[in-house]
Amino acid sequence: MALVTSRGASSSAFTHQSKNFDVFLSFKGEDTRLGFTSHLYNALCQQGIHTFINNNLLMGEQISTELFKTIESSMISIIVFSENYAFSTQCLDELVKILECKKNDQLVRPVFYNVDPSEIRKQKGKFGEALAKHEEKFKDVEKVQRWRNALYEVANISGWHYKHKYVSTDYFLLLRVLIVLE
Repeated sequence: MALVTSRGASSSAFTHQSKNFDVFLSFKGEDTRLGFTSHLYNALCQQGIHTFINNNLLMGEQISTELFKTIESSMISIIVFSENYAFSTQCLDELVKILECKKNDQLVRPVFYNVDPSEIRKQKGKFGEALAKHEEKFKDVEKVQRWRNALYEVANISGWHYKHKYVSTDYFLLLRVLIVLE
């Protein structure tokens, strides 16, 4: 699937209507927003790929219907897994929605940013710790189980691994090429 867009590079924080995007980025802001994810976002936009990055959702805020519509209307979702991703219920809710959209042929690609996919799959380390905290806090076994299932499923999807402290432009060039070629 090639992403060729005549709309030009653009982004969105929420307006009052969802738009169709080529790429939806899911990430834990405090881990990657000011480094890896912002570089990825800029590289995609420079390539003319219409990319959504959420800059408006405040910590503790519920995910809006508009965000779910934005996920639904995107062609590809890229999930940037970082060590604290699973501590965010917002990220986990996005992940569940992304995997629902995958059933309708949305392309989903994980980026494992300084995390091992087996840690996500087996829900060990920080991922296991986060889910245990959610189970204590919510007492909603079904919701936490949906998050567990989603993490397991996406950790089995072929993705990109990034295990360096500094982000190189070569890496983003590679990501752009891979996205465009898929």
